[in-house]
Amino acid sequence: MKKNLLTLVLSGTIAFTCSPYVLAKNVATIQSNTDYSQLVTKRQVVDHLLDEAVKAFKSPARISHAGFTAKMPSNMEVVTNRLLEAYKLEPYRTDLLISAANAQIYNKNVDKAIELFQQALSVAPEDVDLHAYLAVWQHFKGNQAESNKHMKVLAKLNKGKASDIKHIFDTVDSVVSTPLKIKAEKGLLEDRGAIVTLGYALNPDGSMHEILIERLMTTLKLAKENPDALIILTGGVPKNNKTEGKLMADWLVGKGINPNRIIEENYATSTVGNALFSSYALARHKIKHATIISSASHVRRGQTLFEIASWQTGPQNITFDTVSYPDKPLEQLKQVSDSELLGIYRDALRTYGMWSYRSYPLESR
Repeated sequence: MKKNLLTLVLSGTIAFTCSPYVLAKNVATIQSNTDYSQLVTKRQVVDHLLDEAVKAFKSPARISHAGFTAKMPSNMEVVTNRLLEAYKLEPYRTDLLISAANAQIYNKNVDKAIELFQQALSVAPEDVDLHAYLAVWQHFKGNQAESNKHMKVLAKLNKGKASDIKHIFDTVDSVVSTPLKIKAEKGLLEDRGAIVTLGYALNPDGSMHEILIERLMTTLKLAKENPDALIILTGGVPKNNKTEGKLMADWLVGKGINPNRIIEENYATSTVGNALFSSYALARHKIKHATIISSASHVRRGQTLFEIASWQTGPQNITFDTVSYPDKPLEQLKQVSDSELLGIYRDALRTYGMWSYRSYPLESR
């Protein structure tokens, strides 16, 4: 019965309103013959669809390469479809369109995401976030005239937000134009410096992946060259009751690094989390300069997010640079790819505070 009613609701063949006369005429029949537990309301259907979206979003189908931990594209298609089905039933819910659009960003289908953002904008033409999203993704696509159009509207609606988006553009441009390097510059960490090593997904048995060990080898060398530098180890996706932060700390201590130099950050589950949680440690210790260590194909995203996180939390005037473990030849990574740039912009917006998913119970920064 429920399944049949669910199908009817989604196909639009059930009317959810009736006149008072019809209701009064049939009330006795309804009371005597209908099992209310079998009724499926429009709200219940939407809740069911969103629950399915959450299940797809939280499914264990995760991938990890070069530090990228995200949902499989097939998962994001399920998320998008369920959100759009819910939107058909509740067309005032622009949050559902925004969440679906961001699911398509994760799916690397920027054109579809832009289409959904514009659909939402037709309902809410003065929505500040929608103009911000469209300014960023039109900029990413190289449609500068369209991006400028949304920036102009954004400046009228919220001058501060427009300034922030411009700051994000400038930060990304600066980071991606800086050449990658595998050796540290001397002297940068001498005065209140910190080394920040980004975690990498552990093996299923809780052991460290080879890539994470290579990042630690790079960290160990830099730590020995800069004995006064603080060391922040960030990563908290648990595997077999172990976290990256804890295992990294144990590894470095086993190689002779003083544990008093080390701060374990065992809560971050993404690069966004790495930046947000670690930035507070940088602020607390009034760090002047931090060197970020990660894989070469991931480190530019890491630096961008740390720049944005620290821009908001402090310390003021902190500077960053990076040292890469060359998971790929640096010559191949000299020019940032569209895929890498998409990840940089997507996570820059999240770090800045624009939630990707805002449709309860599917809520995620």
